[in-house]
Amino acid sequence: MSHSSRRQHMIGMLSMAAASLVPTAARAQPRSYRFSPVNQYGVQLTAAYWNPIILWVSQRTGIPIELKVGRTSADTTTFVLTGEVDFAFTNHLFSPEREKLGWQLLARRDAPQVRGQVVVMDDAKVRTLRDLHQQDVGFPGPEAFIAYKVTLAQMLKESVQPKVVFCGNMDSALTQLASGRVRAVGGNSQLVEGFARRTGAKLRPLWSSPGYPDLALLSSPKVPSSDALAVQSAFLAMKQDPDGQEVLQQVSALVEMPSVAGFVKARPDDYDVYRRFFREAPVSLR
Repeated sequence: MSHSSRRQHMIGMLSMAAASLVPTAARAQPRSYRFSPVNQYGVQLTAAYWNPIILWVSQRTGIPIELKVGRTSADTTTFVLTGEVDFAFTNHLFSPEREKLGWQLLARRDAPQVRGQVVVMDDAKVRTLRDLHQQDVGFPGPEAFIAYKVTLAQMLKESVQPKVVFCGNMDSALTQLASGRVRAVGGNSQLVEGFARRTGAKLRPLWSSPGYPDLALLSSPKVPSSDALAVQSAFLAMKQDPDGQEVLQQVSALVEMPSVAGFVKARPDDYDVYRRFFREAPVSLR
C-alpha cells in the first residue's frame, strides 16, 4: 500500500473511530456547541484531525460539540468573527480590534513554536526574497497570520511586491508550488515540514521568522463559564488519559507532526509576540 493510500485509509479509520466516541447522552441532546479550527490543511484532512479530538472531549464532558469548517481558512475565520461558532482554534484573534470581541483564551497546543517561512522548491533558481518581486507567490488566505501576514510583512520590508495568489489553505498553496503554478509560498514552518514529510516534496526556505506560539483554543463570550471550563479541563487532560493520548497519537501521525501534540494551559502574555506584530506591521496587514 502506498504512503498516500495508507494515509487515506487512516483518515477513514479515524472517521469511524470518531463516530464511535459520541456518547449516547450527547446524541440525545438537541443543541450542540460548534467548534471551528482554522483550516491548516485541506478540508478532509482538517476534519480527520479534529473530529476524533472534539468527540473525545464531548465524551469526557458530556457537552456535545460539532465541527464547523469552511471551504477556506478565511471562510472559517468568518464563522468566528460573526459569532456562528462557540469554540475556535486559531491565531486570528490577537489584533487590537478582534480582542475587543471578548473571546477567552483556554489553552494552546503544546507543540514547538511556529515560524513564518517563504519557501521554494529545492531546485528553484530563486535565491533571495528580491527574486520574488512581481512574481506569483501563494498564500493560504488573507487571514493566515503566520503564513501570510508575517511573511508578506517581511517582503514588504525588503521592498518586494509579490503578486499575491490566495490558495485556500496551506496544503493547496504548497501543491500549487510543487506544480509550478507559483514561484514561492508564504508558509507556516510546522505545516511546511508536515507537507514535505507526507508528500516527499523537497522544499527550501528563503527566509524564516522568529518563533510564535502555536495556535490557541478559545471560547466565545456567549459560552457559559461552566461549559468553557469543562471543555478547557478536557483538552488539558487529554494527553494524560490513555484513550485521549491514543487519539492524539493517531491524529498527530496523520498530519506528520514530529511529536504527539496535546494541549496546555495558556496565558494571555504567551501571545504578546502576536500583539507586537500588529503594533509594528504595515497598516494593510493589521
